[in-house]
Amino acid sequence: MIHLLLSLLFIASSNPVDEDRAREIFEEFDNRRSAITYETGQLNMVITDHRNRTRNRTMRMYSFASENETKSLTVFEAPADVRGTGFLSLSDGNSEVQYLYLPALGRTQTIGSGQRSDRFMGSDFTFEDLGAQNPENFEFELIEEEGNQAIVRAVPTGSSQYAYIIYTLDIEKFILIEAAYFDSDENQIKELTAHDYTEVKEGIWRPNRMVMRDLKENRQTELIWTDRTFDEPIPSSYFTERHLQRGIR
Repeated sequence: MIHLLLSLLFIASSNPVDEDRAREIFEEFDNRRSAITYETGQLNMVITDHRNRTRNRTMRMYSFASENETKSLTVFEAPADVRGTGFLSLSDGNSEVQYLYLPALGRTQTIGSGQRSDRFMGSDFTFEDLGAQNPENFEFELIEEEGNQAIVRAVPTGSSQYAYIIYTLDIEKFILIEAAYFDSDENQIKELTAHDYTEVKEGIWRPNRMVMRDLKENRQTELIWTDRTFDEPIPSSYFTERHLQRGIR
């Protein structure tokens, strides 16, 4: 990442800020992310710690997206100690609520603002990372646009664990290449990369693998999608607290 940081410093000193163009790019990127109404898939999570020890978890995921609303449900299937754990995220405009169901406790927990920076099930993704990234919740700067690639700086306008995020986007396909996350001391603390894209619908691409690296703790979490289906209707009852506790049967 040193080469990226050096190039960003040079670019920031030589190019003017273009907020309108940056927002235009990110909004189109966001539109492409929500272009699939229904999606289901099997997801394998591989957590690797600083000693190169790994933990594997298997989940089933369900999602719904419309112009102003997104819903997602994740149900853990393996290993046995997390089976039945469920995560529900509901976003409507600028309003978002997240629920975590822990079968060992037999109750549903609402994720509060003070927990959004917590690790999700011991992974390197936080609850904030798994929430909706609404463009209205950021201020943008265009750092560079060249060829089919753009680098956009996104500054959260509300409460966030990040001071800003640097997105590197392919603006031909409008897909994520990488995201670099920085703290208030201007230190990069995390890095997200996306790989193995498949065009699932004309002009709409999805990664089959994503890797989130915690640069401070020297660890990472890899997500690998299989058995995906697109635009096959999912019952609305799936995206409810009641169904979260029941799991998918």
